[in-house]
Amino acid sequence: MSKYQKINVLVGWLSFAIAAIVYLLTLEPTVSFWDCGEFITASYKLQIGHPPGAPFFMILARFFAVFAGGTENVALMINALSGIVSAFTILFLFWTITHLAKKLISNQEEPVGIQVWKIIAVGFIGAMAYTFSDTFWFSAVEGEVYATSSLFTAIVFWCILKWENDAGKAHANRWIILIAYLMGLSIGVHLLNLLAIPAIVMVYYFKNYTPTRNGIIKALGLAVLLLGGAMYVIIPGVVKMAFLFDLFFVNVIGLPFNSGLVIFILAIIGGIVWGIRYTIQKQKVLANTVLMAFTVVLIGYSSYAVIMIRSNANPSLDQNNPEDLQTLLSYLNREQYGDTPLLYGQYFNAPLDENERYVKDKNVYIKKDGKYVVSYEKKKANFKDSHKSVFPRMHTKGISGKNHIEYAKWAGIKADQKEKPNFAQNIKFFFSYQVNYMYVRYFMWNFAGRQSDRQSYGGVVEGNWISGIPLIDNMRLGDQSLRPDHMKNNKGNNKYYFLPLLLGLAGLIYQYRKSITGQKDFWVIMLLFVFTGLAIVLYLNQPPLQPRERDYAYAGSFYAFAIWIGLGFLAVLEACKKVLKSDQIAVPAVFVLCFVAVPGLMAQQNWDDHDRSDRYLARDMAYNYLNSCEPNAILFTMGDNDTFPLWYLQEVEGVRTDVRVCNLSYLSTDWYIDQMKQQNYDSAPLPISMKKEKYLEGRRDVVYLVDDPRLKAYVEKYNGLDIKEALDYVLSDKESTKTIYGYDERIDHFPASKFRMTVDKEQILKTGTVRKEESDLIVDQLEWEVTGNYIEKSGFTLYNMLVENNWERPMYFAITVPSDGYFGLEKYFQLEGFAYRLVPIETKNDDGQVGRVNGLKMYTNMLEKFKWGNIEDPNVYLDETCSRMTLSMRNNYLRLAESLMDEGKRDSAVMALDKCMEVVPNDRVPLDYWGVLIAKAYYRAAEYEKANQLIEVVSERLVQELDYYASLKPVSTSEFPRWQNRNLYLMQELYQITARYEQNDLNKKIELEFKRLLGNYRKG
Repeated sequence: MSKYQKINVLVGWLSFAIAAIVYLLTLEPTVSFWDCGEFITASYKLQIGHPPGAPFFMILARFFAVFAGGTENVALMINALSGIVSAFTILFLFWTITHLAKKLISNQEEPVGIQVWKIIAVGFIGAMAYTFSDTFWFSAVEGEVYATSSLFTAIVFWCILKWENDAGKAHANRWIILIAYLMGLSIGVHLLNLLAIPAIVMVYYFKNYTPTRNGIIKALGLAVLLLGGAMYVIIPGVVKMAFLFDLFFVNVIGLPFNSGLVIFILAIIGGIVWGIRYTIQKQKVLANTVLMAFTVVLIGYSSYAVIMIRSNANPSLDQNNPEDLQTLLSYLNREQYGDTPLLYGQYFNAPLDENERYVKDKNVYIKKDGKYVVSYEKKKANFKDSHKSVFPRMHTKGISGKNHIEYAKWAGIKADQKEKPNFAQNIKFFFSYQVNYMYVRYFMWNFAGRQSDRQSYGGVVEGNWISGIPLIDNMRLGDQSLRPDHMKNNKGNNKYYFLPLLLGLAGLIYQYRKSITGQKDFWVIMLLFVFTGLAIVLYLNQPPLQPRERDYAYAGSFYAFAIWIGLGFLAVLEACKKVLKSDQIAVPAVFVLCFVAVPGLMAQQNWDDHDRSDRYLARDMAYNYLNSCEPNAILFTMGDNDTFPLWYLQEVEGVRTDVRVCNLSYLSTDWYIDQMKQQNYDSAPLPISMKKEKYLEGRRDVVYLVDDPRLKAYVEKYNGLDIKEALDYVLSDKESTKTIYGYDERIDHFPASKFRMTVDKEQILKTGTVRKEESDLIVDQLEWEVTGNYIEKSGFTLYNMLVENNWERPMYFAITVPSDGYFGLEKYFQLEGFAYRLVPIETKNDDGQVGRVNGLKMYTNMLEKFKWGNIEDPNVYLDETCSRMTLSMRNNYLRLAESLMDEGKRDSAVMALDKCMEVVPNDRVPLDYWGVLIAKAYYRAAEYEKANQLIEVVSERLVQELDYYASLKPVSTSEFPRWQNRNLYLMQELYQITARYEQNDLNKKIELEFKRLLGNYRKG
């Protein structure tokens, strides 16, 4: 090994060590929100996560979890997996950059030692820049798949460069085989790695052929075919062929289930063995390489066998139940998320074809009597051809109607437009939203700067890229110096002054211009950059209102740009050598300059908003949700954030396993209902009496609400249709229960939209659902009405549980369940913590709140039992999701305080308000609307000094925001005019509150500010 090779290896591992230390110091010590809780749970407990799964990632995560030394450290170890693989990504990035730099430098006439240190400097600056980049650092510190996916991209790209070195030598093609195997494995992590295929093909082409225009076009065409073949042929095709084999051998030949699968596998193995032997005998090297590559891709892809094996064990978390080939294919194709049109399809406002509204999609089979039997014929919406277009960017997946207003904002069309958008508007949306907002903005976050860590849906106030150069930022986004203090102090406010971007562009130009070899490498890196960036934009075809920022999808593109950042050192060095004549002075001086200006600056700016150490909020919120419930309770949830951390806490740490968490989003699927009917740890099966044939996929997916005029008098007399009778009606297969006057087709429906359920008071008191001292509040029957035209399967399944449960098990709804998940029952809710308990006591609120408050239990939970994840610690980073969670905390404390004051317990109410301000202080999450309400509660409790302090704090924030908004010009995507109206309303509230409680000095101050601000608003 030469001296250069030794230094290269040593500094590469130094880069790894720095990255590993950084990531391990800043990673989240436990579960976080979103998908992490699910991935950690599924990995540790050998379960099935959401489609399309990540079996190889979960195998790796399970290996790391072995070293946890206790269940409370499982999440820490799996998060550490992301940190370690991210550090390895930096290692391979360093070696990739030094490989490319060596080709640019080795032919220069200068001492070898200088060349070595120039190459090392290039690699180290590029690697460290990516280490501290916003997007990559974000994924490096949580238990998600994107860090591992980045490692696969880094390794396969490094491998093709190693092949390039060995090309022409014996056994050089082993690198090609290794790349294919790694890509097969990467399918079991994420498909992003496949986007490196075009760059790999071009390296192969440039090495083996003299480049020509036609040759490059053919090579690119082959690359696209390989990419498409992997994504649309190999991944789904192998499983689909296996299923067709099984369907034939079971239904036609009469063999047992899975016999066709065995025959298919044997046929594949036999064909591969024969092909390999044949190509060896005939010395067909290229054919042998292709066949071997295909073979190892299948071997890597076989990690998906883990999914079927685990699913057949029927674990407690078994999403989509992919235990056979048909369900595995549906799982791989992510069919539950719908199809996104890419090359041709419908616009967002496309009507259904009047002649044939729905067309056949596919047959769905079930196993019955030793055969595959068609359960139902799945259909898909058939949109009118007149509203279809090539390259449809403003689209809809299902029934048209979603995102009308958002498309209008971005494309400049009318929100209620019925005519199809013209192609120019379609392209405008593509460039303005999909390219600019959903890629360029993220790119600039990483290499120019970021305005804040708050998610944006357009406009100039939050979530944009900035540079830190006022002249540029103020022209685009308004005067940034006028932003309120809480916006300026946002930890996501990062300014790089374009330095990483400029250094990267310098490296890009330098590589392109330096030499013919450099030009070839330039186009390879450019392909990697484009296919992992803009090509993803084309493929994802994202509509507006994404649930979270999607920058992690483009990490590969930012990886490619980091290579140019490293090479930018050479461009700066070349420019500086005119001033610094000596290489001995120029190289270290320029290195220090570039390192401090780019990776050093990025590290300094990004550390505070990427340091998740000591943050336990997701775990503790899960603890609070579960401990809001009485023993053996049923807890209904709906979103990811209020479900996945709960699964983790129950499945991994074993907390409150008596509570059955039931996600209403999943309860519309037959596989999830099956799982809810099973015992799970200390939780008995849910009281669902329906037989499977009643809720199979394709049956009663939607139940319509049709008020039968023949039942009108009966419904009005008894205030609703008895829910048990209504369920019997829906679950019946009699023709009379499916017929609606004026419709020819059979339709599952309720014959009324109002329902009732008789209440047995003795049962209520016996089960402890209501305390004896409140027995006089128990109603004789629950009465509710469902708004809308239909109820999904989850709704009538919940009604079935309500009837069968007979109040035996407490039923709760998480406070984050949206109103459409209440199914009309919300007036019988009772708040007991972070969940509403269903009780037979009717409550009507005029303030928009839901249900009544159990003050006794709430006080114990909120002030004595619950945990808060260190959110009051100023050193703990609260991102937008965490900050949003605190709003429900403040609301709970406020409702508790108000309830206690209604009961005459003033001192306890003040303690609740004080606890709220201690747990979620203003300097952690700035007070606005909730601050107004808390101040009002303090006034009611005669705590005038505390109330006045809050009024001062809130009014200062409102004034700063309103002055800032007054300086801005509305744009089509702005939300600040709505916020401006809201803040003026809150200022008016402050004025009225201080007047009501005779705080004259403060009232006068607010009055003067309000008049001034109102005048500015009217001028604007």
